[in-house]
Amino acid sequence: MSYLQIDHVTKIYPSLEPGAKKGDEFVVFENVNFSIEKGEFVSMIGHSGCGKSTLLNIMAGFDEASKGGIILDGKETTKPGLDRMVVFQSFALMPWKTAFENVAIAVSQSHPQFSKKEVKEWTMKYLQMMNLESAANRRPSMLSGGMRQRVGLARAFAAEPKMLLLDEPFAQIDALTRGSIQEELLRMWEATNSTVFMVTHDVDEAILLSNRIAMMSNGPNAELAEIVEIDIPRPRVRSELIDDPRYVEIRNHILKFLVGGKDGITEKKVKKQLT
Repeated sequence: MSYLQIDHVTKIYPSLEPGAKKGDEFVVFENVNFSIEKGEFVSMIGHSGCGKSTLLNIMAGFDEASKGGIILDGKETTKPGLDRMVVFQSFALMPWKTAFENVAIAVSQSHPQFSKKEVKEWTMKYLQMMNLESAANRRPSMLSGGMRQRVGLARAFAAEPKMLLLDEPFAQIDALTRGSIQEELLRMWEATNSTVFMVTHDVDEAILLSNRIAMMSNGPNAELAEIVEIDIPRPRVRSELIDDPRYVEIRNHILKFLVGGKDGITEKKVKKQLT
């Protein structure tokens, strides 16, 4: 069995459309079925309204599937837990605590056996990995947006979750800062062998970071249309990727899908849905 199985998940809400009758339904997405292997980095891309973040919230335990379920490391997950850490686009730091304290709380909860000294050492290790050692005693209001998100990533990785869930984590960060944080995220992922699922609208970001990219059709009634394998060797350097013929081929393929939906994919596509 795969490390994480998204098992035929469907999400349905009662319809709120004008004139809707009792029992009418709004189907966000249906029968989404794929798996993620341990240590893999998988991204999901698609237009707004296709249910990307809803699926991530179901994986995190913040929402419930209408049908199907999520199986992580052999166990079905239905509630939030420290085995899944989420990094949101809104940073989600506690404003009254320092960067160090924001990370240390997660370390204390996920490693209750640690002494105070071990918590401090573990926390500083991950702050250093995100180049935040000098900002350890600053509160979020004293940090830039990029630094705040680095704190969020340090907190998530420091908890050593089974699954790291990233919900458009760089959406509120300027392009130049985003590039440097993406590189730091890659370094952290490679150093920790973490399993990552990321929701994004950024095609270039998804190609740079991912092993595979799951593409959702437009909602409502969205479905998993295709999973594209990113077979570009690592390490990947942004400045070199843009001249790589395979990068151009994959990027054009994804953009054609986003522009034209299923009709934007050529007959030569290779479908890689894992069941």
